Amino acid sequence: MLTFTLGTFAIAIHHLLLISALALATFVGWRVAKRGGENPESVLFVLFLLGLLAARTGFVVAYWNHYRDDLWQIVDLRDGGFLAWPGILVLLAAALLWARRRPTLRRPLGFGVGSGLLFWLVATMSLTIYDQGTRLPEIELRNADGQTVKLTDYQGGPLVVNLWATWCPPCRREMPVLEAAQLERPDLTFLFVNQAESMHSVSTYLATQGLSLHNVLFDGSGRLAQAVGSMALPTTLFYGADGRLLGSHLGELSEASLARALENFETPGPTSAIPPSTRKLPCSASTTC
Repeated sequence: MLTFTLGTFAIAIHHLLLISALALATFVGWRVAKRGGENPESVLFVLFLLGLLAARTGFVVAYWNHYRDDLWQIVDLRDGGFLAWPGILVLLAAALLWARRRPTLRRPLGFGVGSGLLFWLVATMSLTIYDQGTRLPEIELRNADGQTVKLTDYQGGPLVVNLWATWCPPCRREMPVLEAAQLERPDLTFLFVNQAESMHSVSTYLATQGLSLHNVLFDGSGRLAQAVGSMALPTTLFYGADGRLLGSHLGELSEASLARALENFETPGPTSAIPPSTRKLPCSASTTC
């Protein structure tokens, strides 16, 4: 399950866990403060923001080569580029400094930060273990020739499955990034599964945008999104050769966030890359039968 959906509202589960951790920390801190001490609500919110800033800064530093040519991308948080450990370290250091300067805040703040972090760590680890136990759904789709293919027909090598639509702005923005990755990583199979649009509208869009994508597939009823538990676009899933889910990304991919996601797969050496033409795939307009 990648998103929590309520009517037309959808939020990524990982984002919901962060908000829930902040809410729990605030509640626990408030309850402890009622027994003696200072309410840490405002301090916890500032610590939360400091943690997010440090997590983003750490990600940018780690993947600087993807940001140096376009510095505006640094402030574009839509790519979801954050590293947890710098955020946690900065949050804890700031909390210790605050507690040292304001003794009446120590106990409520300590309980609040501790409960929030513990909840987030346990919930995130549990969700990761659950997600990585799921496998490639056995769903029938249509290829560019209108033929019926099974998603599992593509199993046997690492898979990157992108759920998208032409009406989705972040989908449109990330397409050039995915197109470039498709060329740079011939050892991976990229599947572009369009959600509930006609073949004509998709082919027209790709032609007008000058995009050359292999393995464009069509999910007319949106069953794949339902099967993987994501009601928001774009969604990108990363599967191992055995069909096991290795990771997922909800929202727009930048060069940096895609590079991090592809770390799930070992980068091949110059002699180990597998050209797409040698892998057995169902026939489509972009493959030779």
